[in-house]
Amino acid sequence: MSNDPFALFDTWYAEARTSEPNDSNAMALATADADGRPSVRMVLLKGHGRDGFVFYTNRGSRKAGELAANPHVALLFHWKSLRRQIRIEGPVAPVTDAESDAYFATRSRDSQLGAWASDQSRPLDARATFEARFDAARARFDGQEVTRPPFWGGYRVTPQRIEFWQDRAHRLHERRLFTPAADGTWHEGLLYP
Repeated sequence: MSNDPFALFDTWYAEARTSEPNDSNAMALATADADGRPSVRMVLLKGHGRDGFVFYTNRGSRKAGELAANPHVALLFHWKSLRRQIRIEGPVAPVTDAESDAYFATRSRDSQLGAWASDQSRPLDARATFEARFDAARARFDGQEVTRPPFWGGYRVTPQRIEFWQDRAHRLHERRLFTPAADGTWHEGLLYP
């Protein structure tokens, strides 16, 4: 049993990648606006390590506005096939342009074009409007590399609390909570189910 939350995350995540039928990297991202009104949606984990957990989005989206107004979030990974979940809470900040550029370059061309075509979270009058914008982006970048839009990039969540939840019979679940100490180590404790 690991007492290092990052090593334990790596182990559970590797197991989820082999057992989950779809999007083992899917995580619920909970944000709140400046007035404390919550919002939650699914995003995809695109990088992780001791420095945090990274996802990408349109920086003009509703979630990006909420991140700017209240840069504290909660993440939830739920792997039903393993009967496990991981909860992560902490502050969030934009990743560097270089990191966003590097990840954007790994996306499929259509996903890159879709980033240019979408005014994410804004009202859309008709699907045809979005499809026309996608076609315009395809024409604009015909025969050339699709560069990252300046309004699109990543965010890193720096964990201040990581909880590992494991289902057990009769709802006698196991909950392990990790919190950071001032010296950079992590304290582990248990929570009642």
